[in-house]
Amino acid sequence: MSDSYDLVVIGAGPAGYPAAIRGGQNKLKVACVDEWKNTDGTYTFGGTCLNAGCIPSKALLESSELYHRAKEEFAQHGIRIGEIKLDLAQMQKRRAAIVKGMTSGIAALLKAAGVVGLQGHGRLLPGNRVQVRGHDGSEKTLQAKHVVLASGSTPIRLSAVPHDGKYIVDSWNALEFDAVPKRLGVIGAGVIGLELGSVWRRLGSEVTVLEALADLLPMVDQAVAREAQRHFNKQGLDIKLGAKVLRAAASGAAVDVVYSDAQGEHTLQVDKLVVAVGRRPFTEDLLAEGTGVELDARGFIEVDEHCRTAAPNVWAIGDVVRGAMLAHKGKEEGIMVADLIAGRYGEVNYKVIPSVIYTAPEIAWVGLTEEQVKASGRPYKVGTFPFAASGRARAMEAAQGMAKVVAATDDDEILGVHVIGPMAGELIAEAVLAMEYSASTEDIQRTIHAHPTLCEAIHEAALAADKRAIDAINR
Repeated sequence: MSDSYDLVVIGAGPAGYPAAIRGGQNKLKVACVDEWKNTDGTYTFGGTCLNAGCIPSKALLESSELYHRAKEEFAQHGIRIGEIKLDLAQMQKRRAAIVKGMTSGIAALLKAAGVVGLQGHGRLLPGNRVQVRGHDGSEKTLQAKHVVLASGSTPIRLSAVPHDGKYIVDSWNALEFDAVPKRLGVIGAGVIGLELGSVWRRLGSEVTVLEALADLLPMVDQAVAREAQRHFNKQGLDIKLGAKVLRAAASGAAVDVVYSDAQGEHTLQVDKLVVAVGRRPFTEDLLAEGTGVELDARGFIEVDEHCRTAAPNVWAIGDVVRGAMLAHKGKEEGIMVADLIAGRYGEVNYKVIPSVIYTAPEIAWVGLTEEQVKASGRPYKVGTFPFAASGRARAMEAAQGMAKVVAATDDDEILGVHVIGPMAGELIAEAVLAMEYSASTEDIQRTIHAHPTLCEAIHEAALAADKRAIDAINR
């Protein structure tokens, strides 16, 4: 059986489904193929982000933060509510309901855009044909003028730490625990490891995070990283840096972990061990022989700046290509590609893609770190503002962290903005917009910010870059 389309998208995650929807909006005949299968046996759209990553993790981060605040903070507000009890089953039920609602929404959006949604495994064949193998074993071939590969990524597994899905688990498993582990080990102090560690620490776990690198969050501005480490330690996260895991194995109802650091070899016993050492592109059975699509040494599909592969009319986007593995980066690539296919203008500004870590306090940044600007040799200036001086943050009992602006001294262009503090993931949007327009610190200085608000921290940090801050001492 053969069906013909203008565009076939393989993958319905945060890169693939926007590409399909924009293709439909552009009056193209579009099909979107996805094989995601949940642990309960259901098939859904949305990929890792909606089913096992961004959305469920944020649901648990929010719930666990409220639980923690009710126990530790509400009394400071004069709110006394007696004994606080954790109902993990209800918390997980809420998480699952949010995920189900979001993934059902993707199916509805595809339908509304005129996209044919197909559940099954998509495989690119030569000649821009896509083989679809249904979950029931059926097969059909789609002919496409254009194909977009958006197959996403999958957690990296460690050969010395065999995954069993019960005691030694990945990030997806760690979102679905039905009981709070008394002792939780996390391998990897990156975004995923810190977020998962935060969730279960707030709910009562003793959390030990083992990080092979000597520095915490090396991709983050180091002033922010140091501030983050101080808060994580205060919260009870035991983060061991320079700790390389040698091996781990389940032993009864626990896991024995052997790791080494500068002091030698150590053994750690935990009830659950989460492996969160990063993700790799998922290209399993994606490409048949002779497609012309090329992979690099790390398994990423090679593309140009507009996400074209080496094969004519075959594109690739999201986690399966170079660049940050971020849902919003993949989304914008999908929209760009669908517009280019339709003969419209499309572009992604890779220099101003924000990143967020949804811990408490949140961490967000865009552009260059101070270390990167310094290494470039370009003269620069820095302005910082502590949330301890923010009236809104103090009223929220969230006066931790700071906002930091890095700008060029020659033309005052903003080169990077870094925030650790309350709602940092929301505050960074102002900086992204400013940098998209190549704004200067003076542009932000002369922009009126409502008072009292958290976003005043960005305003004051911009002022501080010229030693003109009003609500903090200029240094």
